[in-house]
Amino acid sequence: MTKQPLSDKIAARQRQRDEGVAEERSFFRGLAVAGGLGWMIVLPTLAGLALGRWLDGLFASGITWTGALLMAGLALGCRWAWSRIHHP
Repeated sequence: MTKQPLSDKIAARQRQRDEGVAEERSFFRGLAVAGGLGWMIVLPTLAGLALGRWLDGLFASGITWTGALLMAGLALGCRWAWSRIHHP
């Protein structure tokens, strides 16, 4: 096996990018991306849950604020994840 000079490797990679050839991703890279997207959804959802519980305790309103802010946090997290996927 012969070694390619670094400039040849760089040129080949640039050609692949120019031609739109997708790079192969490792399993762990995919796992890291999935984990990051998961946290993008979970954190706003939990923040909405915590804020809703606090407001329900403050106003003695049952689960009104909890439900509303839980859904708002989930929607916000899904929106962030969606935009991250489509606009990296």
